[in-house]
Amino acid sequence: MQILIAPDSYKDALPASDAARAIAHGIQRVLPEATLIRCPMGDGGEGTLDALLDATGAERREQRVQDALGRPCEAAWGWHAESRSAFIELAEASGLQQIPRDQRSALHSTTHGVGELILAALDAGAETLLLTLGGSATNDAGAGMLQALGARLLDAEGKPLAPGGAALAELQTLDLSGLDPRLAKLRVETAVDVDNPLLGERGASAVFGPQKGASDAEVATLDAALAHFADATAATLGDDHRDLPGAGAAGGMGFAARAFFGAELRPGIELVMQQVGFDALLAEADLVITGEGQLDGQSLAGKTPVGISRRAAANGVPCVALVGRLGEGWQACHAEGITAAFALADGPMALDDALTRCAELLSDRAEGVVRLFNARRG
Repeated sequence: MQILIAPDSYKDALPASDAARAIAHGIQRVLPEATLIRCPMGDGGEGTLDALLDATGAERREQRVQDALGRPCEAAWGWHAESRSAFIELAEASGLQQIPRDQRSALHSTTHGVGELILAALDAGAETLLLTLGGSATNDAGAGMLQALGARLLDAEGKPLAPGGAALAELQTLDLSGLDPRLAKLRVETAVDVDNPLLGERGASAVFGPQKGASDAEVATLDAALAHFADATAATLGDDHRDLPGAGAAGGMGFAARAFFGAELRPGIELVMQQVGFDALLAEADLVITGEGQLDGQSLAGKTPVGISRRAAANGVPCVALVGRLGEGWQACHAEGITAAFALADGPMALDDALTRCAELLSDRAEGVVRLFNARRG
């Protein structure tokens, strides 16, 4: 029997590699003779870089950059010398998990650090960039990234805009003449884990701004500021990408990647599956176990468990999801190939306890799943 173990990370608890190890431990209690293939996954959010490094053997590099609040931090990125490819995860430089809850500021957070990582990749000689979006603390539509790469965003007095999405309301001049010329030859692929547009009730500010510290009034401020930036971008470039599915990813970074780099926006889980050779692994599997922190109706927009379950269903392989929480609308995932889904908690439990015990709970649920699966096989 061969089981493919392909979880994403469990936010604030376990990276995907540790989650895969915990699931394998639970399975081995029941089926020590089973062939277990651990394949940590990601869909563009935090932890995707680790999955890509594991799959490709790319070199892990560190770069000192600004975090989302402009403070110095060390951010990892990946370099694959043979293919001249760089892997950059936005969350490494501008991630929400790096910012304490009481310090989160959607109005003023910046993607400047992502631009600094792109410069490091260009300095290394990158010809291809895979940029993964998700888990961001930012809502500036990539303005900070552009400034780091040499663009000038100026107000009516010709002064550079302050960091953050709110300052985009003051944009008078979008000067791209100073953009690093090496960008023109860089092929960019962008991995997104949502399909939201840039603006409106499903846009970056309305849907994701509150988790980044934005009040209702600040959401309205940000949405108007990003609309102004979209107008200026369309006037400068001649194309308008505000309604593109995925444009709202990572506070509008999907919009910036398409508008300024010509990047194709693809579901992150599809790009990661391609990089890890997922189809070849799936072809030999009798069962797939996946999971992440939460399964809900929004998982259908491109989250790891559903991306994997769709592929598994197409190949006739049962797929079980082990998740921290079953949220509203999770039942819709059954129609997308999730054979069964189980929450990890084994009783009433405080969040801190659940996070601390995540590995233990994963092992226990995995054991229960394979006991049922093995009984069904007779």
